Formats: sequence, structure tokens, C-alpha cells
Amino acid sequence: MPRATCWCSLGSESILLSLLALPFLGSAAAALLPPNARNAEATLAAVVMLGCLILTLALYGAKVRVDVPWLPAYGLDFVARIDGLAWMFCTLVTGIGFLVVLYARYYMSPQDPIARFYSLLLGFMACMLGVVLSGNLVQLVFFWEATSLLSFLLIGYWHRNAAARDGARMALVITAGGGLFLLGGVLLLGKIVGSYDLDVVLASGDLIRADAAYVPALALIAVGALTKSAQFPFHFWLPHAMAAPTPVSAYLHSATLVKLGVFLLARLWPALAGTDAWIWIVGTTGLVTQVLGA
Repeated sequence: MPRATCWCSLGSESILLSLLALPFLGSAAAALLPPNARNAEATLAAVVMLGCLILTLALYGAKVRVDVPWLPAYGLDFVARIDGLAWMFCTLVTGIGFLVVLYARYYMSPQDPIARFYSLLLGFMACMLGVVLSGNLVQLVFFWEATSLLSFLLIGYWHRNAAARDGARMALVITAGGGLFLLGGVLLLGKIVGSYDLDVVLASGDLIRADAAYVPALALIAVGALTKSAQFPFHFWLPHAMAAPTPVSAYLHSATLVKLGVFLLARLWPALAGTDAWIWIVGTTGLVTQVLGA
């Protein structure tokens, strides 16, 4: 049974778990509908997105944590947690997702396999929420890589288009490869701190920055963040990803997926920031990306 640790009010843990579970259930239900059930698919996706938005708004101001035993032999629990930063990103993911689903109803052609489209889109949203609400770094990396896989499938949705296939492969290689760097950085953090629990890691900033493995861990995590957010020198995959249907580009590559790198650096700020290495790695790549983008 889940063990709930609420930092403010009891009862919010059920809302938090529902917020994580609903899009996964919606994705499975969408996959089971007939490929030509255009109205039913759009309605289902809109209801799921709106439901997730309402659940997110209901958690405004809450600080809730729920622990579910996962791999006790390795000291790993499935941890869902929400605070102000997570709430803001959840609102972004669910709010813009709802608008994109409404737009997609009128954009997608009746000849397109609608069931696959909405199932993948809802699955992607579920994994995005998984990253944002993760309270365990290994769990975060799992959902992080899942977003790369689902973005690959969504970019290549029109698989008969050579540009879509090429863009999907490029995005997968860059973002999933960056996820492996992120995993390496997370494993180093876990070795330094002795735990993969996010709250423990965030409270161990001084210990992490004083360790000899700090700079390698920071560099590996930064590569993971920069590849996902398409920042220099990993920016080249993003224009190719625009071969995806417009709702996919609007949702993944403007509003959500490319924000994960920003979220990760903001989430780990208390543990990693405040050093010259942080300023040089994060600041330099950010400035170069701004100038190059301009």
C-alpha cells in the first residue's frame, strides 16, 4: 500500500496519484478505440486532458509526497511529489495539452489513424507528468527516456514521409543519448549522497559540491538537459522534428518536451548550482544558444 507523506494537508495524495494514473489509462483506452472513431477519440482525449488540468488546479499550494514500494532490495521506492515548481510545470503540460487536443480535432485528417495519434499524445503527457512529479532520480530518468521514445513515435507519425522518419530518428538518437548521460550523472549523485531520493539529494548540496565527482556529475546532467531542450551544441535536431503534425510540434517542441531541460536544471539547482563550473557550463551554453537563435 502507498505510504503518504504530506507536507501540508492530508487527502491530496489520492489526487496526486490520480493525476499520474489518468493519462496512462486514457492512452490505453484511446488505443482500443477504432482507428476511424474521430469524434470519440477527440472527446476522450479532451476529457482526460481537462480532468488532469482540474486535478492539477486542485493541488494548488499543496506540498504532497507519496511513497510506494518499488524495488526495496535496491532501496528504491516509487515516489510522487508535488511542490510549487512541479505544480507550475503540471499546469503547463495539462493546460496547453487540453488546447492542443481541441485543435487537433479539426487539424487531423479523417484518413489519419486517429487512435494511434491520441494514444501516443496522451501517453506522452503521462510520461511528462511522470518526470515532473518524480521524487526519485532513477524514476525520473525512466520517464525522461520514455518521453524520448514517445516523441520519436509522434514525430514519425506520418511514417510514409521520409522527412518525418529522418527527423524522428535524429530526435531519438540525440535525446535518448542525452538521457544516458543523465543516467550517468544521476548514478554519480546517488553514489555521493548515498540515496536517489530527490529530497535527500536536494538537501545535500554542500556534500555534492565538495565531492571530487561533482564536476563530472554536473557535466553529465547538463548534457542530458541540453540535448532534451535542443540547446547548443545539440540544437540541430529540433528543426527536423517539425516534420511532425502541427499539434505534435505545438505540444512537444514548443510547450513541453523542450522545457524538460529547463525543469531539470531548476529542480537540481539547490544541489548543483552556486559554483564556477555551473556558471561556465550552464551560462555559456545558454548565452551561445541565445545568440545563435537570434
